[in-house]
Amino acid sequence: MPRSLDLLFTALAPAIWGSTYIVTTELLPDGYPMTAAMLRALPAGILLLLFTRVLPKGIWLARSFVLGALNFSIFWWLLFVAAYELPGGVAATVGAIQPLIVLYLSKLLLDQGIRPAAVIAASGGILGVALLVLTPRAELDWVGILAALGGAVSMAFGTVLTRKWQPPVPALTFTAWQLTAGGLLLLPVALVVEPALPPLDTGAVLGFTYLGLIGGALTYFFWFHGIASLGPPTVAPLGLLSPVAATFLGLFILNETLSPLQSAGMILVLASVWLGQHAQRTVCAT
Repeated sequence: MPRSLDLLFTALAPAIWGSTYIVTTELLPDGYPMTAAMLRALPAGILLLLFTRVLPKGIWLARSFVLGALNFSIFWWLLFVAAYELPGGVAATVGAIQPLIVLYLSKLLLDQGIRPAAVIAASGGILGVALLVLTPRAELDWVGILAALGGAVSMAFGTVLTRKWQPPVPALTFTAWQLTAGGLLLLPVALVVEPALPPLDTGAVLGFTYLGLIGGALTYFFWFHGIASLGPPTVAPLGLLSPVAATFLGLFILNETLSPLQSAGMILVLASVWLGQHAQRTVCAT
């Protein structure tokens, strides 16, 4: 597949993830972060396993559980905690540090060089997200902030290790392994730590279905394919598109407005994504 198409499909993943916050807060029952993460991962993973009909063996069984924990169990649990505890703007700003973490983990684990332009792009992305989504009334909850930061670190490790451990199977099968492993790890914890879910209304059922099939299985297939073909430092800045998409959803669904400062933040985010891609193309060409 041409590089431009790889970038397009990979970018669709964070664009769709931008809907996670609004779906969580508007449709799902409040206060069930582990259960929500488990229901997002496990059913989608099992469906993909039934479709691909390939199970991990040997070292890939252990690696699937490690990656499932990093990319799904830990990351999604902390993501839902942050969504429940923080305004979306604060959670998104803290999470925007992930591309910067990926750059240094790629240097450490993949021996990939770090270009100054890539660091500038990642730093500019954090500032752009802050301008885009933070408000003067945003409240800081340290549990939520630590959850958002921990989620960013977890997914950064998962992104880099997904590239380091390239499996002998297609990306769809690899996605099925990780989703199922991540959901299985969450299942006993959710059953023990959290109370049973209340009866779900139609909105909650649709919300869980959307987050599992579209926001989980489909988007992570795109994401893992992009990591394999483009590399973590190229893919990670695309994650900054998530708060941009979330802002657009707020404009069209919640009738929010966009201030001049937010418009500047959006432009800075998009410019940072472009600069991050340019920096990695330069690395690949040398």
